Amino acid sequence: MKVTVVIPAYNEEQVIGECLESLQKQSYKDLEIILVDDGSTDKTIEIVSSIPSRLRVNKYQVSRMLVLKQNHLGPGPARNLGASKARGEILVFVDSDMTFDRDFIKDLVSPILEGKTIGTFSKNEMNANQNNIWSKCWNINRNWPPDRLIPPDYPDNAPVYRAILKEEFDKVGGFDATGEYTDDWSLSRKLGKKSTLASGATYFHSNPSNLSEVWKQARWIGKNEFISGSTIRRIRSLIFYSFPMSLAVGFLKSAINRQPNFILFKIWFDLAVWISTAKSFFGERKSK
Repeated sequence: MKVTVVIPAYNEEQVIGECLESLQKQSYKDLEIILVDDGSTDKTIEIVSSIPSRLRVNKYQVSRMLVLKQNHLGPGPARNLGASKARGEILVFVDSDMTFDRDFIKDLVSPILEGKTIGTFSKNEMNANQNNIWSKCWNINRNWPPDRLIPPDYPDNAPVYRAILKEEFDKVGGFDATGEYTDDWSLSRKLGKKSTLASGATYFHSNPSNLSEVWKQARWIGKNEFISGSTIRRIRSLIFYSFPMSLAVGFLKSAINRQPNFILFKIWFDLAVWISTAKSFFGERKSK
C-alpha cells in the first residue's frame, strides 16, 4: 500500500529540513510526503519549496512530495487539507520537529498491513535533546524518564492516531478543524475506538530547549480542554497552577532530582498555564 505522510508546519524554519531529510531516508517503499504550510511568517516555505527539486527519488523511496499552503488555521485543518490530496491508502501524521528511525514508517504501518487494526501509534517517542537543562526539567515535571517523551508503561491503546487507513479517516470527516489542543484526539472520538500499539516504531522529538519555548508550549497546554474546559476544571487549574503550589512542588522535585533549575522552570511553566486558564474566562482563543 502507498503511504502518505502529512506534515503541518507553522514557523518551523529551524527544524523542517531535518524532518524531511529523515523521511526521505525511510526504508518503506512507495511513500509520498505532503507538507502543509499553516500560514508561516518565517522562511519555512522557502526552505520546503527548495527540497522537491533536490529529492532523489531513485535513491530514496519517496515517489512524490507536495507542498500546500493555507492561512493560519491550526494543525487540524492543515492535516485535513493534506489528507484530502493524499494518494496513499494509509495516512501517517507527524510533526515538523520530529525525526525518525529508518524503519519508522515500516514498523508503524505493519499492524495495519497485517489487518490487525485500522490505525496505530508508537510509544517509542525518544527525547532528542535530553541533555538540555530545560528539556530535563520538562521531563521531571512530567514524571517521565529523561530519554523518553512517552513512558514505557503507557497503555497499548491511545487517543491519538499516528497512522490510519485513509478510508476510515474519510468516513468521519477527518480531524476537528477548531485549531484547538485536542484536535488530534478527535479521530478516536469520532471513530469510537483508540489506536493500537505499533511495536518498534522509533522517532525523536525535542522538548522546549529554552524558557521562551517553555512559555509558548505551556500557554498552549493551558488551553487544553482538560485544564481550561469546564468551569470546574478552570477553578481547579487556577488552584493547582497557583504560585504557592508551584513553589512547593518546585522545591520538592528540585531536591529529589538534584536539579536547582527546576524551581525556576516550575514557576515559569505553571504561570503560563495559569494565565491561559485565567484568560479562558474572558474568551481567549483556544487555538495557537
